[in-house]
Amino acid sequence: MKNRLAQLLLEKSYREGDFTLSSGRKSDYYFDCKPTALSPEGSYLIGRLFLDMLAGRDVQGVGGMTLGADPLVSSVTVVSWLEKRPLPGFIVRKQSKGYGTNQFLEGLGNFRPGDKVAMLEDVVTTGGTLLKACERVRDAGLEIVAVLAVLDRQEGGRENLAQAGYELSPIFTRADLVAAKAR
Repeated sequence: MKNRLAQLLLEKSYREGDFTLSSGRKSDYYFDCKPTALSPEGSYLIGRLFLDMLAGRDVQGVGGMTLGADPLVSSVTVVSWLEKRPLPGFIVRKQSKGYGTNQFLEGLGNFRPGDKVAMLEDVVTTGGTLLKACERVRDAGLEIVAVLAVLDRQEGGRENLAQAGYELSPIFTRADLVAAKAR
């Protein structure tokens, strides 16, 4: 499954050129996970691999920051149901609703205060977006016990997350994808 996902990611999500990342950094490659995560096979493989990574962990659900994590959360929730290990999901908004409950988290009604959750992210560069999402999740009363990503660009995100008390577990590092590309 992991080898097939690497092929799909390289085919659909990896581009070389001159890019500016959300962190403001310049890069000679860009990784947009959405085309893979929104394809039927890619969605299944990501959901399956993330669910496997969570096996044996006390986790009551998964979530992440919109928009990158939206298809990842959906993938895991559906695959978890099919595997009879149901995990509900939540999405962290970039801004609060501004009306009604004015909340940052959608899907919070599926959780109780203190529930243990895993954060999902498509690409980690510096970890800034992920750290902001983690703060909002903690503020909502949930406990983060795992942080998973499709790709760790290996540009400081793992270290920044570790300083905040989180261990990043990616499906792939940039080195993994470069090695897969060479094959």
